[in-house]
Amino acid sequence: MRKAIFLFFVLLGIGFGYLPARNDDWGVRIGMMVVGFLFGGAIGGGLSQIGKSQPLRRRLLTEEEMNPIPGGLGTSSRDLAANYWRDEGYPPFMKPPRPEHGRHMFDADKNL
Repeated sequence: MRKAIFLFFVLLGIGFGYLPARNDDWGVRIGMMVVGFLFGGAIGGGLSQIGKSQPLRRRLLTEEEMNPIPGGLGTSSRDLAANYWRDEGYPPFMKPPRPEHGRHMFDADKNL
């Protein structure tokens, strides 16, 4: 029934587009029929609720639910990718210690 309502309004829009241009050239007729098609499709789709989302019958699983991380040690490639910016590219517990005086401890203009 939804498709019938949609097609009715599409054809009605094409007809309304043809009527004002019936005495013009074919290019104008086709252009007006396309505009009528667009308006009829929008109105028919809205009234027949063709674009309305249907409730999902089955919930889609996430990647974490499909492939759980065993142990949770944070060493899988997914964990490394997820925490790359936090760990600055180093694996967990492998990050070198920060220098005592900061990044600029060997600068020539540093006053000690």
